[in-house]
Amino acid sequence: MSDFTQIRLDIDEGVATITLHRPEKMNAYTGIMGQEINAALDHTDANDDVRAVIFTGAGERAFCAGADLTPDDGKHVFSSGDAVADLSDPRVRDGGGLLTLRLYQSKKPLIGAINGAAVGVGVTMQLPMDIRLASTKARFGLVFARRGIVPEAASSWFLPRIVGLPQALEWCMTGRIFDAQEALRGGLVRSVHEPEDLLPAANALAREIADNTSAVSVAMTRAMLWHNPQFDHPMQAHHIDSRAIYTLSRGPDATEGVASFLEKRAPRYPARVSSDMPSFYPWWEEPGWE
Repeated sequence: MSDFTQIRLDIDEGVATITLHRPEKMNAYTGIMGQEINAALDHTDANDDVRAVIFTGAGERAFCAGADLTPDDGKHVFSSGDAVADLSDPRVRDGGGLLTLRLYQSKKPLIGAINGAAVGVGVTMQLPMDIRLASTKARFGLVFARRGIVPEAASSWFLPRIVGLPQALEWCMTGRIFDAQEALRGGLVRSVHEPEDLLPAANALAREIADNTSAVSVAMTRAMLWHNPQFDHPMQAHHIDSRAIYTLSRGPDATEGVASFLEKRAPRYPARVSSDMPSFYPWWEEPGWE
């Protein structure tokens, strides 16, 4: 799409690629970039032809080198003169959190192809992505404590769920830069690739989803795996599982899934995320800012 100035959105045979595109600034994050990513996700959610979304960075140096702290960058950063009396004021809201909450709400699977330096929000924006792959040149840093601040973008919720509390504490409290192999050992990424192999590997994963699965099944599965672990008891997950199995098993995609298996052919699932999600979706309430 041509309306964006700090990202690129390309769609090819059901796979969307969102490229952070400020290579002269190592793809540093701004408020404008955040708004454009949100708009791109609105487009991919609404487009039934899109089955998966890949995120990467322009150039060879960086995925995202953190927030652009230069003046007039469009990112909402407070200085000592910007105090507000009420901490529930919407102006207090962290821009990185606005982004990760939108990523979290995506109806399409998200794959991060981390091609270079990823520092600060360059790391935390990855956390709501479902699968992350890294280049051998990737470097990561949750550097907030070294800047006199704290982790943002709701990463205190996301990061321990992905890598476990001990690893999250170590990376956040030291604020050190670590390489792709340490990210792999710590569970932040699923695999490490040579730079020229990174996007092909991410596209292969996206194609595996796009070519073999039901869009509605994947959207439901993503929502269930992100939301249901927060329940107090597995009975609550059992309620959702049961309703989902009952509803989807009587739908056209289940019929096609069985038929394509028996006929030994590729499936052609007819259901669409835009119109055919189960009636009880979403089963959670999105909390507001208060």
